[in-house]
Parts: sequence; structure tokens; C-alpha cells
Amino acid sequence: MPRPFTPKAITANALLEGDVIYMSADGTWVRDLCLAQVYTDKETAERALAEAAKDGSVVGAYLTDVKPTENGPVPTHFREEFRRTGPSNYFHGKQVAQQDAPHV
Repeated sequence: MPRPFTPKAITANALLEGDVIYMSADGTWVRDLCLAQVYTDKETAERALAEAAKDGSVVGAYLTDVKPTENGPVPTHFREEFRRTGPSNYFHGKQVAQQDAPHV
């Protein structure tokens, strides 16, 4: 049995800058998730994604789960929160181990 459709936004990366971007309600790409269009219907979301993927200024367009709030959508998965806020500016986890390892 398929899982029920949950609210989605369309996200991609800007081809030239690499920034994370989102499709807004007026069909333009924005860099702030709170301005993204939220899709609650699977067919509408898939049609919009197909159109967004044709845009030559973006790469890797896909639907991502979001939770609608009064301040706009927010990510429901840590991966999307990480993409939204950008890479960290300090070493952690494997980065620390690699930094401390002797260079051969």
C-alpha cells in the first residue's frame, strides 16, 4: 500500500552559484524556503516538478517533504534543514578525524 502524499516543495540547486533554491507560487526560484510553494496534491506536485526540471538554470530538482506553518514551510528531514542553512564552517565528525590524521 503506497504511503499517503504529504506536503511537498520543489527544491533544486542554482546551476551557476550552487545555491539551494525553491520554487515559489509565481513560478520563480527563491532562496528562502519560507517563500516556497507548498503542494498538497500529488499530481499537481509532479506536474510542477516536471516543468521545474526543464529550467536550464537549475540542477537536481526534486520534491521535498515540508511542514506548512504560519511563517511558511519548514523542512521535515534533517538533510533538508542542512541544505537550507548551508554547510557548517567548522570541522566535526569525520572531518575532525581526517584533519587530525597524519598525511601520507
